[in-house]
Amino acid sequence: MMINRKMMLMNYIKGKHGIAAFSDIKHAGFHKATLNALTRSGQIRKVDRGFYRLSSGATLSNPDLAAVSVKAPNAVVCLISALYFHGATDEIPRQVDLAVVEGSRSYRIKYPPVQFYHFSKNSWKTGIEVRKMDGYTVRIYSLAKTVADCFKFRSKVGIDVAQKALKNAVLEKHVAPAEIMRNAKICRVHNIIQPLLEIMQ
Repeated sequence: MMINRKMMLMNYIKGKHGIAAFSDIKHAGFHKATLNALTRSGQIRKVDRGFYRLSSGATLSNPDLAAVSVKAPNAVVCLISALYFHGATDEIPRQVDLAVVEGSRSYRIKYPPVQFYHFSKNSWKTGIEVRKMDGYTVRIYSLAKTVADCFKFRSKVGIDVAQKALKNAVLEKHVAPAEIMRNAKICRVHNIIQPLLEIMQ
C-alpha cells in the first residue's frame, strides 16, 4: 500500500512539473509519512521549508520563477530577472529579483536565491503582468516598467545594463517610447530616459 501511495505521490509531483509545496501535497490527500519515505530514498528532495522537488525528471521551463510564485505569491519578478524573461538583456540572473512594497515583510526563501527590492506602493502596483508558466501563476513586470525600474535602481543593476535594456526594448522588442515614458514618470526617472529616447528617434 505504501508503495502505491509513493508512486501516486511521485506522479502527483510530476503532474506539477516536478515541484510542489507541502500544503498542496497535503491538500491532495497525501500523508507526511509517504513524503518522508520518498525524501529518505532520495527520489524527491526538500529544497526549502515546505517545498519539494523531484530529484530528476522535473520539466519546468522556468523552475526558479515557478518556485518563487509559490513561496512569495505577492512579490513581483523585477529588474534583471524580468529583463531576462523578456529577452531584453544578455545578463544571466544570479538570483531572482523580486519587488515588494516598502514597509512589507520580506519572505524567507532559501531556494532559489532571491534578492528583494522595496518599491513605493504606486510603483510596485504599476505594470504587473500575470503569466502562466507550467501551470503556475507568476507576477512579473512588463518590459516597459522593467526598463524604468532598471534606471531607478541603476546603482544596483548598472547604468550600462539599463541603457542597453532601453535600446533593446525600443529597437528590438518594439515597445512604444510613450509607454516607457509613462512608467519612467511613475519611477521618477523620466528626465534621465527622455534624452536617451530622443537620440534613438
